[in-house]
Amino acid sequence: MTNIQDRLVGQGDAASGSDPWYAGLTPRHWRILWGSYMGWIFDGFEAFALVVALPSALRTLLTPEQAQTPAFYAGTAIGITLLGWGIGGLIGGVLCDYIGRKRMMMLAVFFYALFTGLTCFSTSFEMLAVMRFITGLAIGSEWSTGVALVSETWPDKARPKGCGFLHSGFGGGALLASAVWFLLATFQPLGSESWRLIFVAGALPAFCVLYLRRALDESEKWVAAVKAQRAVAASHGESTRPFTLSEIFRDPESRRRVLLTTILSFATTVGWWAVSSWMPAYTEQLAHLHGEPAGVWAPRMSLIYNVGAIIAYVSSGFIADAIGRRPYLLMTFAGSLVMSILTYTWTGDLYTFMVIAFFNGVFTLGFAFSWMAIYLVELFPTAVRATAAGFIFNAARLIAWLFPIIAGALVASLGGLSSAALTMASVFVLGVIVPWFLPETAGKPLPD
Repeated sequence: MTNIQDRLVGQGDAASGSDPWYAGLTPRHWRILWGSYMGWIFDGFEAFALVVALPSALRTLLTPEQAQTPAFYAGTAIGITLLGWGIGGLIGGVLCDYIGRKRMMMLAVFFYALFTGLTCFSTSFEMLAVMRFITGLAIGSEWSTGVALVSETWPDKARPKGCGFLHSGFGGGALLASAVWFLLATFQPLGSESWRLIFVAGALPAFCVLYLRRALDESEKWVAAVKAQRAVAASHGESTRPFTLSEIFRDPESRRRVLLTTILSFATTVGWWAVSSWMPAYTEQLAHLHGEPAGVWAPRMSLIYNVGAIIAYVSSGFIADAIGRRPYLLMTFAGSLVMSILTYTWTGDLYTFMVIAFFNGVFTLGFAFSWMAIYLVELFPTAVRATAAGFIFNAARLIAWLFPIIAGALVASLGGLSSAALTMASVFVLGVIVPWFLPETAGKPLPD
């Protein structure tokens, strides 16, 4: 069996040239990016729809006894979603390396659209939690598929930019969810039950599968890698490929990279779900402090926050190429820590807070998630790339899903959102330590 380490350390420098980064891109490249982007934009919509609609949903679903501790149930709903996301991501990453990028993406998009739509029929918190878990299974399956497909089809010089563009879909979806929620919160077409309509809108991506079936081509690198791996297995008298999940842990260098990047993924995940996802509620508290009407400033903040995230996503590939992967990681997590502290200690005017929210979106959502799309694909060979990326992106959620629940409990025990969020924000410190132990891959082609 070919040693993974040989492929990891054998990365040579990419061919240099004065051509612009987009030279050589064809309509096929852009079609693959757009198809993958569509899958990820609806993931972003679905994830942020939960964040913005959850307070209203809980007001109609919780029993009088449950309503005594709403923060706990909000954290539990988010945590359950993350748990499903983590499990689905692990399964989806492995399946992606076995059944192909295109087929896995179609299955993931269809099933998360289906169960997002079914969420609107929830009649109790327990039913909502079950729907969130199943939806999370499908969401987790999509990310590694899209990242693997774009990274394996785009040229090396354009790849980081393409992956950054791809990840901007999450911010675009979150922005779309914010816009839909702003309209629903403003017009209240179903009164207190209007939150259900945002999940109805989340079911529309099921039709996206028809486009994906026609627009996407399978990764030629993946097809070639699978054939080569099967040939090696046959030469050793083995009838099947080695199990991809065990392969990423077999080699010491691969195992080290998986461990370190999973720690960074953990910091990103906890930092967003257990810290930044409380920003709408904190905005409402700040608005109340200044005598502003309820339900107005949180939707505004969500829009501004996601605009910042989208700008960060689109620019992330350019910045990571310009300054290198390690400086990019250090900048990202240091910025996330600073912005989290500034956000939850601010008690001044709301207009300045909107500026803070913009830069919080830049770091804690935009840069903090896009590094995984850009960097992880550069650390592992093609035959196990989706498995490795899916494991790292999602394994952290198998631990991190508890932290929104812990954060919800801290809100009650510490007496407010600010203290709980600042406590959880300490997780970003991991991100300014771990990058020093990871390789620099800027300017190098994907390992075969």
